[in-house]
Amino acid sequence: MDWEQIEVKLDQLMAESRHGQLRGALMMLNPVDIAGYMKKLDKEKLLLLFRVLPKDVSADVFSYMDTEQRQTLVESIADAEISALIDEMFVDDAVDFLEELPANAVKRVLQNTDPKTRAIINQFLKYPENSAGSLMTIEYCEVTQEMSVKDALKSIKETGVDKETVYTLYMLDDQRRLIGAIPLHKALVVPEDTALSKLVDPGIISVNTMDDQEVVADTVRKYHLLSIPVVDGEGRMVGIITNDDIMDVIEEENTEDIEKMSGLAPAEEPYFKSKIITLAGNRLPWLMILMFTSIVSGAIIAKFENVLAVNILLSASIPMLMDTGGNCGQQASTLMIRGIALGEVQFKDVFRVLWTEFRVGLLIGLCLSLVTFVRLLLLNGASLIMAGVISFSLFATVVIAKSIGCILPLGAQRLKMDPALAASPLITTLVDAASLFIFFTVASKFVL
Repeated sequence: MDWEQIEVKLDQLMAESRHGQLRGALMMLNPVDIAGYMKKLDKEKLLLLFRVLPKDVSADVFSYMDTEQRQTLVESIADAEISALIDEMFVDDAVDFLEELPANAVKRVLQNTDPKTRAIINQFLKYPENSAGSLMTIEYCEVTQEMSVKDALKSIKETGVDKETVYTLYMLDDQRRLIGAIPLHKALVVPEDTALSKLVDPGIISVNTMDDQEVVADTVRKYHLLSIPVVDGEGRMVGIITNDDIMDVIEEENTEDIEKMSGLAPAEEPYFKSKIITLAGNRLPWLMILMFTSIVSGAIIAKFENVLAVNILLSASIPMLMDTGGNCGQQASTLMIRGIALGEVQFKDVFRVLWTEFRVGLLIGLCLSLVTFVRLLLLNGASLIMAGVISFSLFATVVIAKSIGCILPLGAQRLKMDPALAASPLITTLVDAASLFIFFTVASKFVL
């Protein structure tokens, strides 16, 4: 049965008020799919479906719902239901949910939360946004040096259902300092009387509560971890961050970089939920800046107006030069931004990168300029001098564009700025000005 048939069946069960069968059908679905189905429901049906679900399942589904739906539910359900919902959720999911709510809704939720849970959530909310502390959860499996494999497995059976993950055990000392980690599969393949201290990996990989989420994501990606421990300023373990949260961080950071590379301010809401004035406001600043920077290109054209008057072919070649230069610069900047994000390229490599892109520019420029030279001679009937001027200008433009495209992101990183800010819009503007200056300078020497 495909998803469309499943939705039709759920719609039918809901319309006929067959709540028992509806509950059974929902229990056969993944919480992610249930949350996806709920997106199409109005307020009344949303509330009905949510109350049909068992408490533990509804908490899982709630964590996958979008902000607007979660706020609608909080405003519609009773205080006791809010309390039960938050108590069933993992702490990191509850914190993420509360961070998206208005202040008055947060106050209501916390007022109806168990005092112990409320204290933990309040502590999490004090961490800076997008820090490791704000992402972590306290539901992890901890062990001590005195425990055996048998003790650890018994602990997992007793408490594992309330843990975010059981695939990694974290060994702590008496001061709750992290000694090391033990992958669960190691404990499963040795005799139960084996001391856990013999299995622990002493190579501690952790992040601090104040580390930025990008640092966390890079560390998890580098060491291929399922989860990463979080320690405070004194080295005490306070939580873990699981790979599902890291995937969300990577998606968020990649989206933000793409938006910045296109001259957009990062969006807080999904596209269809954003107001028109918000969408326009996110795009306007860079467009305004780039519009005024294009004055430079206009001034160059105005200065060499007499050159354009000599031959219409020169004017017709301007779009080709500017577009090719912009494309070449964008290619180089994209590679640099991605290389920086993956840790493959750093500012100390600037001269090595520049030398590489310079040689790439020479090869690409040579190929493009030769093709352009032949085209101008055969198809446009240009003179050798005119074809040479345009082809050389194209060659120089490609080389310079590649150089600018690789240097700007590295320079931005050096200045502690987001390399994505130095992407296509800014590079295109600079390359346009450079290509026009080269073109008109060469043309004025050989054409006039």
